[in-house]
Amino acid sequence: MTRTITLAMLALSLAVTTTSASELVKEFSGRASVTTAVFDVDSPWIMDWNLNADYEQLVALDITLIEAKTGRHIGRVLHTKRKGNGIKLFYEAGSYQLRISATLARWRIKIEQLTDEEAELYVPKGPKRSVF
Repeated sequence: MTRTITLAMLALSLAVTTTSASELVKEFSGRASVTTAVFDVDSPWIMDWNLNADYEQLVALDITLIEAKTGRHIGRVLHTKRKGNGIKLFYEAGSYQLRISATLARWRIKIEQLTDEEAELYVPKGPKRSVF
């Protein structure tokens, strides 16, 4: 009986350790406009962003995705004039940088690697938009 319990506990611990969670690739934060350091990601990945400010108006955050090796502008991935947070899901692997333009804002951005199974759990809010 003890052996059965031990085997059951071992099987449970193996199941728990084999399930994965998103993996933090890079985290950026600041108050100014910057171009971030290069980060490398596989597909799929997310950009988890947060914008805070002392004022309700005049705050703005624009984020553009840049291909790191060539400097090619891939596209604007976020434009907001309101405090808040959100997540953007991407399906293109590569080496990237973010060009961040901030006005009267404190921002934080996390780049996280996902598994395909985790990406399937993300459901967009509002109108469906294409992702890179």
